[in-house]
Amino acid sequence: MGAETPAKNRGMAIFPQTQASLQPFSDPALPRTAVPTRLPSLRHIGPNWYASVMGTAIVASAGAALPVDVPGLRTACTLVWALSAVLLLAVIAARAGHWIHHRDQARAHLLDPAVAPFYGCLSMALMAVGGATLTVGVDVVGARAALAVDVVLFAAGTAVGLAAAVVVPYLMVVRHRPAPGTASPVWLLPLVAPMVSASQGALLVPHLGAGQAREALLLACYAMFGLSLLATLVVLPVVFSRLVHHGPLPLALTPTLFLVLGPLGQSTTAVNQLADVAPGAVAAPYASAFGAFAVLYGVPVMGFALLWLALAAAMVVRAARNGMGFAMTWWAFTFPVGTCVTGAAGLARHTGLDALTWLAVALYVVLVVAWAAAGTRTVRGVLSGALTAAPVPPRPATARTR
Repeated sequence: MGAETPAKNRGMAIFPQTQASLQPFSDPALPRTAVPTRLPSLRHIGPNWYASVMGTAIVASAGAALPVDVPGLRTACTLVWALSAVLLLAVIAARAGHWIHHRDQARAHLLDPAVAPFYGCLSMALMAVGGATLTVGVDVVGARAALAVDVVLFAAGTAVGLAAAVVVPYLMVVRHRPAPGTASPVWLLPLVAPMVSASQGALLVPHLGAGQAREALLLACYAMFGLSLLATLVVLPVVFSRLVHHGPLPLALTPTLFLVLGPLGQSTTAVNQLADVAPGAVAAPYASAFGAFAVLYGVPVMGFALLWLALAAAMVVRAARNGMGFAMTWWAFTFPVGTCVTGAAGLARHTGLDALTWLAVALYVVLVVAWAAAGTRTVRGVLSGALTAAPVPPRPATARTR
């Protein structure tokens, strides 16, 4: 890969675009105003930038969840957590400036079917940092402050995630009207956010007083688990059908195939973490059932996740051979893989199988390598200005027969 983001892929450096949105977005309802000139570097900072926060925070959380003792790992995870907290503040500030100074572009993003799903990333970024604060950052800020931070970020992230899970599909139906054959894995982003709430909520269950409050939060997490799972089961066949009938995704969009791992790994993580806290929240028969469900659900889903990981990796190798350069879509290699790490770690904890322990370790190595690659290229792109430039249409995929 070259030092600079190739021009043919620069459009994807800002936000992934499907073939339905290759042309500049135009909405007759939008007023025709002059393009703002204040802080022009923020004009093309879309909601997908929260993916860098998610991908960084999961490195800390997944490292802390590994069922092995690696010298120095906890300290490294603490440093990564601190970086994720700084990134969250930076991206929130940039996005606030985007809405203040470039409101026309912000509204265009919301009404663009290729960009709107990324509003789910805000929810997951908030909760990823909150969860990492409670599990790793507690060593720095203390138990009381870590709990307070996680409560605030969990509440805000859950509210945003549930809103995105309703608003984005609503806009897709009544305003976006994506063309046939343009389904993308990014459609899963607002739907997986409640699943992140389900897993992160499990961390807060033990901190509530025994009784109604604790049981209500536990069952609310299971409800969000079901919401996200069933919605994913609706969208995933559409995404696979698009691949089968219309061929590979555009080169810069190919990494988004890894997004399918998100609901798979996150749901496995959720059922295992909820099973851990169920005994103190619900009666014994239900607590035992939740424990059994964690394994009976998690093992088959992890098997499918590994199948999809192999398929997505093969497609990425193919795209790389055909000239795929760096784009912000590379962050899809991080958070989804991280959820598979925590899912495998949870299964290892409940089954005691060494094979699942080493699976979690192997996936964590992949996560760290992917995070380092995406982070390095992102810093380089920001410093060069390539990632804040106006997007151009991405290079289409090559013919399927090659």
